Amino acid sequence: MGSKGCAVPGVSDAERRARAALTRVIEPGDESGGRWLREYGAEAVLRRLTCPDGYERPLPGVSARRLQGLRARAAVADPERDLAAVAAVGGRFVCPGDQEWPGQLDDLGDARPIGLWLRGRPHLRIWALRSVAVVGARACTAYGAHMAGALGAGLAERGWVVVSGAAFGVDGAAHRGALAASGATVGVLACGVDVAYPPGHAELIGRIAEEGLLVAELAPGDHPTQSRFILRNRVIAALTRGTVVVEAEHRSGSLVTARAAQRLGRFTMGVPGPATSGLSAGVHELLRGEGVLVTDAAEVVELVGDIGELAPARRGPVLPRDLLDPGAARVLESLPARGAVDGRDVARSAGTTTDEALGRLYELHSLGFVERHAEGWKLAPVVPRDAEGVRRGGA
Repeated sequence: MGSKGCAVPGVSDAERRARAALTRVIEPGDESGGRWLREYGAEAVLRRLTCPDGYERPLPGVSARRLQGLRARAAVADPERDLAAVAAVGGRFVCPGDQEWPGQLDDLGDARPIGLWLRGRPHLRIWALRSVAVVGARACTAYGAHMAGALGAGLAERGWVVVSGAAFGVDGAAHRGALAASGATVGVLACGVDVAYPPGHAELIGRIAEEGLLVAELAPGDHPTQSRFILRNRVIAALTRGTVVVEAEHRSGSLVTARAAQRLGRFTMGVPGPATSGLSAGVHELLRGEGVLVTDAAEVVELVGDIGELAPARRGPVLPRDLLDPGAARVLESLPARGAVDGRDVARSAGTTTDEALGRLYELHSLGFVERHAEGWKLAPVVPRDAEGVRRGGA
């Protein structure tokens, strides 16, 4: 579903411009800034930061040094330029009160985004309603990349939106898996939606913008910092129904996403790896706590999906002897591993009559389980591979 405009009844143009400007001024996740927005509104906050000293009351709880820094940023913020820049790449700016605003982001309280810069045609709120985050190590193993790609493709095939951070490793594999399945994927960036970061993922980010959706708290042209990567993770956690971690060390940023998901009451899942792998140590610690072990998309959907979206029952391969009638199976088990025995010995071992044992032996012979020799009956050297013709009766 597309979304071409950004002006929606309920959000005034002045409010939108003020929030767009404040994304240049207040860092993502700043709870003091969120509190100011809640108490005074975006226009009043921006006015207090741009008016001459003494003309407006200062914002509470801010030091003189910090206020000076905020004022310096506010002085050069140009929301009209930023709104034009995002429109030039086919994007838009949405904020609380818009029809496209995902209400679950409000669970972040004062740490919720001031607004979101979007690039792509899909409707963010609708896509977020049925979405799962897949995150993990940047320097992942081949196993981690395979599992992330399989999860991305499997979730997409089941109609779920795959959300990740467009980083190297697990993130990129999850996005590619969803795209390969012609599914939906969202990249939540720690920079502007018109910035390809990491540069090595420029092609992937371009594909997400064309076929999916890019989301950022930072204004067009803004570049990432280490703290912005960490703070970006809370948006991934809040936007989705659950977070799956595929490979993560103990200090991985992916675990920050998982812990944020837990605090928000979202589902938290982990894909196990080798016990000896340091890249899976963080995942295993997560699974020792409140995380749920998952191995494929079906198990993820069973946890986060609606009633009836169950993973298939797990069992080993069906062997030909599994399909035998209990009586025939009992006679087969009575034959020794080596050598031949006559029908009377088989009947005695199986606890049945000689006639019954002979009838079962002829049945097993026709199915290829046993051979008949002059000295009696013995197990066939090769168990039949084709179970299609195995009968359940003795006739």
